Amino acid sequence: MSDSKLSKLWKTEDWLACWLGFIIIAAGAVAVLTKAFDFSALKFSTWALGESLNEAQLAKVVPLGQQLGTAAFWWKLLRTFCVLALLFGAGVKLQGEKLGKFIPAFVALFVLAIVVRLLSAEFTLNRYLEWAFWALLVGLLISNTVGTPAWLKPAIRTEFYIKTGLVIMGFSVLFSNIAKFGLYGLGIAWIVTPIVIIFMWWFGNKVLKINNKPLVITLAAATSVCGTSAAIATGAAAKAKKDDLSLAISISIIFTILMMVFEPMIIRWAGMNQLMGGSLIGGTVDSTGAVVLAGNALGPEAEQAAVLVKSIQNILIGFIAFFVALFFALRVDKSGTSKVGAGEIWTRFPKFIIGFFVASLVASFVFLPLCGGGEVKAINGVLDQYKNWAFVLAFTSIGLDTNFKSLIKQMQGGKVLWLYVVGQVFNIALTLFAVWLLLSGVLFDVPVLDLYK
Repeated sequence: MSDSKLSKLWKTEDWLACWLGFIIIAAGAVAVLTKAFDFSALKFSTWALGESLNEAQLAKVVPLGQQLGTAAFWWKLLRTFCVLALLFGAGVKLQGEKLGKFIPAFVALFVLAIVVRLLSAEFTLNRYLEWAFWALLVGLLISNTVGTPAWLKPAIRTEFYIKTGLVIMGFSVLFSNIAKFGLYGLGIAWIVTPIVIIFMWWFGNKVLKINNKPLVITLAAATSVCGTSAAIATGAAAKAKKDDLSLAISISIIFTILMMVFEPMIIRWAGMNQLMGGSLIGGTVDSTGAVVLAGNALGPEAEQAAVLVKSIQNILIGFIAFFVALFFALRVDKSGTSKVGAGEIWTRFPKFIIGFFVASLVASFVFLPLCGGGEVKAINGVLDQYKNWAFVLAFTSIGLDTNFKSLIKQMQGGKVLWLYVVGQVFNIALTLFAVWLLLSGVLFDVPVLDLYK
């Protein structure tokens, strides 16, 4: 392996997310198994803002003043900040960025994350909306009122936080579930996704008559696979302009926010079970991080089903980018400038997915047999909070990076919006049919997922 290829292992975001996730997993495991030190991250207990609660509800509440009045609280808060600042700071430095700009910005972002976790732990607020909503809301309020200051932007690294959180989460996913769910996930993700891309390509070109073909294929990939990552990979393969890529990502983010909040509510209202509901979320919500949070809103089984479907779907990113590059080179862009190299699939493949599966393998085939389910559950109890902090940072960043006025200006007459809306409705309908066909129990046996917690 050449030095340039080897350096990618510690200079690219995807690989760094793997290493940071592995470090946190290792530290959490050592702390739990040896009991030599405390590595747990801060979690606000449920508190109430002056409303009258019954005895059962009061039993779940710890007054906020009581939480803030302990030294243990502040030490745990300091430890959480130091671990995250040190690891993400090292990751940023290895990517060639300046720590002098990142650290002050990260301090401010972490303070916003504390506000989010504090709000979401309030009894009434927590009952109706998950913390992901409050993270987005806090970020959106700042971005769309006073504006996100330039000095804060070095810490807005949404994808980095999400990828690291997903690697950490891999330790909580039993590999037996991946094996059990593999064929079902393939049926939901690998059959539906290409059909949606082909449909949106036809609809955008033949019905809406959008002349910007790179934009059409980029938005189709963002809608059918996983939002930003798929848009970036496919946009590069189709040689989309920067403005086209920005528009596709912006539309995807707006609807990801809406679907992440409302899709779990609709699924619960419809009476769909966790396995089917989580699988529907995994196949239709664009962002991988949003899939985790929307699945979590339904329950632990839904969260794992959602992540498994989305992870299987994410594997398609490299293949889709490869075939889009090939298609544009041979059929669309006949100038011969879009060349497809032999290593294109590997180049486009999201490396953090490898980290997710490695963490699952290690948990399933090393820790579980040697330590037992009780110890693995305890390790996941520590890791779960670091995963949550990473996602809070990510979704606060999404809010800070989303300005509705600038997005509206890019809609270009509404055709692009229609392409997304019609394509997403088609995606939801087709995924719902696949989920019913495979997981309703009418035609096939329903897999039972094992959960650590």
